[in-house]
Amino acid sequence: MKVIILAGGFGTRMSEETSVIPKPMVPIGNKPILWHIMKTYSHYGFNDFVVLLGYKGDSIKNFFLNYYTSQSDICIDLNTNSVDFLESRSDPWSITLLETGPDSLTGSRIKLAEKVINNQPFMLTYGDGVSDINIPALIECHQKSRKLATLSSVQPEGRFGSLGFGSNGEVISFNEKIAGDGSWINAGFFVCEPEVFGYIGEGSRVTFEREPLEKLARDGQLNSYKHNGYWKCMDTLSDKMKLNEIWNTGHPPWRVWSEP
Repeated sequence: MKVIILAGGFGTRMSEETSVIPKPMVPIGNKPILWHIMKTYSHYGFNDFVVLLGYKGDSIKNFFLNYYTSQSDICIDLNTNSVDFLESRSDPWSITLLETGPDSLTGSRIKLAEKVINNQPFMLTYGDGVSDINIPALIECHQKSRKLATLSSVQPEGRFGSLGFGSNGEVISFNEKIAGDGSWINAGFFVCEPEVFGYIGEGSRVTFEREPLEKLARDGQLNSYKHNGYWKCMDTLSDKMKLNEIWNTGHPPWRVWSEP
């Protein structure tokens, strides 16, 4: 099953980083967040990726064009201008990089991937969110539902802490960043049947999260996999700093793979 990753947005709320690189290339540790997402899928045996490019897509192309070399020990003979690869620590990935336009919206980008999906079920996620989600359990939930699409839902951490007050106005409890208001939100990590493409209109201004998902829901064709584990979207510079702090502990919860 192919994995489509949306990687073409502007990332305007991270302009300090995204003025130079697209958001999926913003690093956690020494690797872009896109790599972290792909490693999660690869851990479960899904190594066939379709990355939907847009804003500054060349930086993603260059990263993968040079990836094998950067992960390998090499011997360069300057006399013969030859290169021997001695040992590689690269990943077994097949990556299709599709240009979908710098200004296209999410639905329009996904629609352009139809030509490489070959009328087969596929997975889909955003290029800015990491999770310890169990991909086989997600797929099983989707297949049991017999729906055309399954999205993963999470209850995000509250933005602010909360205070509890006594009868005289004194603070009797303090909870820092408790769970939100109980609402479940779309966390990406979709599983879709190829019929989902039929719900996406033509043109560059179709937002997947609006008309297509809304119509799937109205038709009773949208399932949810409730994920109670770790999930974090890198939406702001503060999110990037937090994710890097967690990575630097050596035990990031989304690193389900074994190697460093």
